[in-house]
Amino acid sequence: MWLYLVALVGLWTLLRLFRERQVVSHLQDKYVFITGCDSGFGNLLARQLDRRGMRVLAACLTETGAEELRSKTSDRLKTVVLDVTKTESIVAATQWVKEHVGDRGLWGLVNNAGISIPTGLNEWLNKQDFVKVLDVNLLGVIDVTLNMLPLVRKARGRVVNVSSIMGRVTLSGGGYCISKYGVEAFSDSLRRELSHFRVKVAIIEPGYFLTGMSSSDRLLANAKMIWDQASSEVREIYGENFLASYLKQLESLQHHCKEDLSEVTDCMEHALTARHPRTRYSAGWDAKLLYLPMSYLPTSLVDAIIYWTSWKPAEAL
Repeated sequence: MWLYLVALVGLWTLLRLFRERQVVSHLQDKYVFITGCDSGFGNLLARQLDRRGMRVLAACLTETGAEELRSKTSDRLKTVVLDVTKTESIVAATQWVKEHVGDRGLWGLVNNAGISIPTGLNEWLNKQDFVKVLDVNLLGVIDVTLNMLPLVRKARGRVVNVSSIMGRVTLSGGGYCISKYGVEAFSDSLRRELSHFRVKVAIIEPGYFLTGMSSSDRLLANAKMIWDQASSEVREIYGENFLASYLKQLESLQHHCKEDLSEVTDCMEHALTARHPRTRYSAGWDAKLLYLPMSYLPTSLVDAIIYWTSWKPAEAL
């Protein structure tokens, strides 16, 4: 009995590996549009796909970022300046993409652009702090996707949305986790709708990686700014000791972040080039072995784990 079960699992594993190793044909003729290519995952993915011979259309927030990327890639790669919070910028970028892809359509759309701050405890924030993050991480993803969909559908291509493991387990207050939960929901509904047109949608869920968003200097500066804007009543309730502990926790976060961003970009590349891409990709061992399993635990248990491993106001101790 056990022998048959082991054999069945082994056969299933081999079949899955075989399927995942199959690659779509004529990659050199396929166009991929990537947002957020100034640095981090987007920048590395653009260079990675360019080396593979694909036609990369890279969107950067600044002209400086675009120039630096062009200097490190081949003439195939083209850049455009894009602000995903502005519909007029997205419309202009869509027209630019349409001129490049022509009748081929757009094979891949990678919604990578994102920000992590302002973030902090919910009581320290105001509505605009939430709006700023949601505008980029969620509404920007939706706006770009809706504008590019006709081109992706024409190519029967792929949409790859960068979420986070914090789209499964909420580890902080503010708009970041909210936005990533929203990306998960949007991607799920989009995948089901577009399956009728043979368009595939994949979600990338990275764990902790060292990018500009996770640098301790930026996180510490953001925390101090958010603390200063909080009301005097809130600051009195939490206290300076809590702030010091919170800042120490943020400072130590960078030491837990992985520096090898290719673990994430390899997942993105597979989602774009594999004949049978996965629906979800968990990048990083912390995502696979810690946060993903946590997302399936009872809520009360997850709450207890996070409560006892996080810093708390003195009055709550």
